[in-house]
Amino acid sequence: MEPFLFVTDLDYTLVGDKESLEHLNTELEKHRKTYGTKVVYATGRSLTLYKKLVAEESLILPDALITSVGTEIYLDAKTYKLDSEWSEKLSFGWNRSFITEIVQKYPELVPQQLSEQGPFKASYLIGEKDAVKILPLLKSELEKNSLKFNLIYSGGKDLDILPLHADKGLAVKFLQQKWEVDSQKTVVCGDSGNDIALFNAGEQRGIIVGNARPELLEWYNANLTEYRYLAQASYAAGILEGLQYFNFI
Repeated sequence: MEPFLFVTDLDYTLVGDKESLEHLNTELEKHRKTYGTKVVYATGRSLTLYKKLVAEESLILPDALITSVGTEIYLDAKTYKLDSEWSEKLSFGWNRSFITEIVQKYPELVPQQLSEQGPFKASYLIGEKDAVKILPLLKSELEKNSLKFNLIYSGGKDLDILPLHADKGLAVKFLQQKWEVDSQKTVVCGDSGNDIALFNAGEQRGIIVGNARPELLEWYNANLTEYRYLAQASYAAGILEGLQYFNFI
């Protein structure tokens, strides 16, 4: 057994089956104490909604927290102090006000609640039917105005517009460099479209839980590789299955 970097999405990945979550928490805490493994949560939730989840679910304290689809990194999950180095990286070429001005031309895009907006994140709701038609038009218009951005659509309803170099995967890369952990000693876990970036950022070991969304399953099947694993079990049970498959535990 050796230390590894464990990174997981929260909703419908880590969270969803309380019994399996407790089992996984025990394994991770034991591994962290014995070998120095690091635990990171990478969630689409804002810090506000993350705190709400912490009050509802039995989550162990992470060594770092990535929120708002990779646009915010907290290296101290007790004090919630933002990592300024990451924020500085995201600021280059980002023009949030101009992007939101363009989005207003598309009434199908409904702004998400205020807590889900951020300096490096503009978030909207749009159904799958409308998304097929509207998102290519939006992408084309943003590009026509020479804007640098990253569109992430997931869960059949959530659209996040982020800086070009902002997503969960790039945030994990940032932590890997900071902590000097290579991809072979990193495992990432997810269930939906906004987790594709986690799996697509390098050769870190990837666990797709059995209850994964269609958009992630479609991507997985189109990008089969030995370092990604599709679990049969769902939620935390699927993560445990994957960790055993890769011999991390």
